[in-house]
Amino acid sequence: MNTPVYRIRQLLKAYNGRRVLQIEHLDIQRGEAFAIVGPSGAGKSTLLRLLNFLELPTAGKIYFEATEFSATQEVPVEIRRRVTTVFQRPMLLNRSVWANVHYGLGLRGQHNATERTLAALEKVGLDSLKHQPARTLSGGEAQRVALARAMVLEPDVLLLDEPTANLDPYNISLIEKTVQGLNHEHNTSLVFVTHNIFQARRLAQRVALLLDGQIIEVASVEDFFENPRDPRTAAFVNGETVY
Repeated sequence: MNTPVYRIRQLLKAYNGRRVLQIEHLDIQRGEAFAIVGPSGAGKSTLLRLLNFLELPTAGKIYFEATEFSATQEVPVEIRRRVTTVFQRPMLLNRSVWANVHYGLGLRGQHNATERTLAALEKVGLDSLKHQPARTLSGGEAQRVALARAMVLEPDVLLLDEPTANLDPYNISLIEKTVQGLNHEHNTSLVFVTHNIFQARRLAQRVALLLDGQIIEVASVEDFFENPRDPRTAAFVNGETVY
C-alpha cells in the first residue's frame, strides 16, 4: 500500500473573507504523478502554494508525512527544503545559466554541487549554454533552467504550475520527458497543475478536478477520462465550459 506524502483535512483558504479553496479530504501518495485540472480561477495555484508552505491555511490541516501544517503550525526549514516548485513564469537571476542552477546548492553548502549542476543541465539539454546570460534565453530555455534549478536540489516533491504553458512542442516534450524521468527513476512525487488535459493524460497516474475551490472528483487517469462519475468531470473532459 502506498504511503501518503500529503494528507489534506478540512482545508480552507480565504482572502479577506472570500473562500478560494475548501477541501475536506485529499491524499497524495508518495511517488505518484498527480495532476490538478480545472478552469481558471478554480484555486489550483493556491493549492500548490499551500502544498509548498508558501501560505498559511485559513483553517484545517495539511500533513506532509507526519508533519502538520496549519494556521498555527508552520513547518521547519528541513521539511520546506524537501519540496520545490517550478512556476509558469520563472524568475531567474540576472546571471549565467550555470549560476542560476548552482545557486541553491551553494546556499546549502553541498559538497558535490559542481557535478550535480552539470548533470541537471545535461538532463534539460542546456549544458552547451551554461555560460550564457539567463536574460538572453528563450521562454522555453528559461523554463528548462527553472526545472534544472529545482531538480538539482533532489526534492522529494516537485510541484509544477503550468510548466509548459505557451511553449513550443520541442520544449514541452523535453520538459515532460524530464519530469517523467524524475518520477519513474527517482520516485519523486509530482503534483502539477495544467490546463492541458492531454498533458494530464500523458503524465499523471491520478487526476483531480478542482472547481470553485472544491475537489469534484479524483480518479485514476483511465477512470477520469473514460468513466468519470461526476457529470461536471465528463463535461470538462469533453471540452465544455464548467463553472
